[in-house]
Amino acid sequence: MRRVETERISVQAGGIRQSVLVAGPVDGTPVLLVHGNCSSAAFWLPLIRRLPETLRIVAPDLRGYGGTETAPVDATRGLADFADDLAALLDVPELFGSPTVAGPARPVVVGHSLGGGVAMRLLVDHPDRVGGLLLEAPVSPYGYGGTAGPDGIPVSADFAGTGGGTANSDLVHRLAAADRGADTPTSPRNVLRTLYVADPASLGDDEELLLDSMLSTATGDDNYPGTAVTSPNWPGTAPGDRGVLNALSPAHFRIADDLVAVAAKPPVVWVRGDADAIVSDAALLDLAYLGSLGMVPGWPGVEAYPPQPMVGQTRAVLDRYAAAGGRYREVVLAGCGHCPHLERPAEFVAELLDLASSGDISHAVPTPRGSDFGA
Repeated sequence: MRRVETERISVQAGGIRQSVLVAGPVDGTPVLLVHGNCSSAAFWLPLIRRLPETLRIVAPDLRGYGGTETAPVDATRGLADFADDLAALLDVPELFGSPTVAGPARPVVVGHSLGGGVAMRLLVDHPDRVGGLLLEAPVSPYGYGGTAGPDGIPVSADFAGTGGGTANSDLVHRLAAADRGADTPTSPRNVLRTLYVADPASLGDDEELLLDSMLSTATGDDNYPGTAVTSPNWPGTAPGDRGVLNALSPAHFRIADDLVAVAAKPPVVWVRGDADAIVSDAALLDLAYLGSLGMVPGWPGVEAYPPQPMVGQTRAVLDRYAAAGGRYREVVLAGCGHCPHLERPAEFVAELLDLASSGDISHAVPTPRGSDFGA
């Protein structure tokens, strides 16, 4: 593996240097790995070690993470800043090779958590460049927090309870300080052990590597967590227009209808753990759910501000995607948390390889789709 730098010519950023992990032959089956929040491309290293050498792996650090430039995130574009950065990588010959008679590469795009939302945005904006979509514990197509029911109805007009003001300030402080301790529940190490995975033992010898990845997160108003504004609605904070958590707010990221309407519908595999504490119908980072537990004071009750049904929303949107001509499969791993590729790597690799062999994913003449890919 090696690190390379590419440059995206960006109207809003004027150009951004990206750091990318690369493995496998340039003419191999292309796979684009998109990491989640408070991590980096290094979070994929335990998975990459298990993948066959026939795959061409490209795993970039998103802006503000890992070795990529700490460029600002315009939250009003949802996750489009990140998706545009990825799109620029697809045509770099040293990463995916030169286009063949069959056209440019159409990789399997694997998105984890925040990266799942970025992958959805990439598909919507560049449907002809995605050969398959593997969503690992993805953010809901209706954003994170502040919506109710399977159709993502906003709980309040200003999306109070979402965005940069919802972050745990002690965690942000400890990320900025590169804290490697374990003396408080909000230390990055303990967040990794208790929220990212269901079984801390699954981290094994990779814990320090993964912690390094978390600590690469750029903090501040332009990155994580972003800005916030006061709100007259519970819990008193609403999303701002800068930074990562605001880009994830349903005020700015609501991609359900666009995803269903996309003309080219590659196969989708949705992999999640049933013990996920970050993306679930009872998520421990959803202020409404914490309010229902009495951990955020003043919660107005389930009728006024219900916990977001994140899993139910994703399933409802993917059902619509299938009804509109697409295909998807939901894979639920028992006892698994937010990072199936770390906790259940054998099952995750099997799903990735099956998807890579069943979709229109190649540098040459597309292979036939697998006949056993179910919806």
